[in-house]
Amino acid sequence: MNTNFHRLCVLPVAVVLALALSACDPQRIEQLEEGVATEADVRAQFGQPENIWDGPNGERVFEYNRQPSGHQNYMISIGPDGKMTALRQVLTPTNFARVTPGMPMEDLRKLLGKPMKRTPYELSREEAWDWRYMQPPTTPMIFTVWLDKDMRVVRTATTVEQIK
Repeated sequence: MNTNFHRLCVLPVAVVLALALSACDPQRIEQLEEGVATEADVRAQFGQPENIWDGPNGERVFEYNRQPSGHQNYMISIGPDGKMTALRQVLTPTNFARVTPGMPMEDLRKLLGKPMKRTPYELSREEAWDWRYMQPPTTPMIFTVWLDKDMRVVRTATTVEQIK
């Protein structure tokens, strides 16, 4: 099959699926009430989490990743009693400001979720991680974190996403 033809067919399908997924999120979120919704309710609305992290006070934090196509990553906290205690969209300037030099990669993942893209730079022995997010009202942005060979944060940058 012609590669260009394949790209022309697959790309629109991927875009439609990404838009449908992100359009469903507000409806899914609306169905969940903090302190009332259970872990089963969360899984019924969002499915299997990308990751499950240990949180404070016996909580578990479910990661729901919308990268690379979306502009959100969600962290949903489940208390020891099995009830949802928090639902947060974590790709925000407030969370980006919490990313500091020396932060370990695992803490970065727990804070922001899985990145859209990871790019290794062999010569500098660094790796860049990118997350897509939306700067209100409608500006698509990229938040980039560079990690050193020990997988600790070196620096960050924010740029406007170049739509191709």
